[in-house]
Amino acid sequence: MTHRDTKLQIFYDFTETAISRRAETCANAGPAAKLVFDALRSSVGGQGNFAPKRLPVCDALESALRLAGTGPVPIPELAAALNDLSPRLQWKRRNSSSPDGTSFHDGHANALVAGPGGLEEREDLWVGISLLAPHVRYPDHRHRPEEVYVSLAGGAWWNANMDWTTPGPSGLIYNEPNVLHAMRTEEQPLLAIWCLWVGKP
Repeated sequence: MTHRDTKLQIFYDFTETAISRRAETCANAGPAAKLVFDALRSSVGGQGNFAPKRLPVCDALESALRLAGTGPVPIPELAAALNDLSPRLQWKRRNSSSPDGTSFHDGHANALVAGPGGLEEREDLWVGISLLAPHVRYPDHRHRPEEVYVSLAGGAWWNANMDWTTPGPSGLIYNEPNVLHAMRTEEQPLLAIWCLWVGKP
């Protein structure tokens, strides 16, 4: 696509605003996110070619969006922008997930907005969404790119450099490159947006 559609641009704009408003509370989050949004401003990727897909955990999306709607500005606006995109999203389980009888398999999903296989096809960055049902722990994992999460609802985050923390709606989490990290929920679902700068292909 040569021009980004309006709903997608609104989602990016509110995500960037949410991060910039809290960047001073989370070291390194601002500079890491700037790489992503500068790249989104400088070029538009291709249009993703895939069928939307829901998973069992998507039943928790409505309640997560309702929780986000009570957060500080611009979290309700960001939640509304995400809701507008939701019919187009392809939700996927983590590749290593298997139906082993634990709550994790049917209690989590990720959807890619920008990146390989996303609504906007790109190789230089990833922008995605994570959803966890209540009482689910996302396993420890790591990846090369640094990462910024903006919390919309529920959940706690951990990495090897910090204890478990509950940032609340609009809170930010920064994961440095290759750091081991995880997420978990208690009574409320987790809904969060993550941004990673991968670099020029």
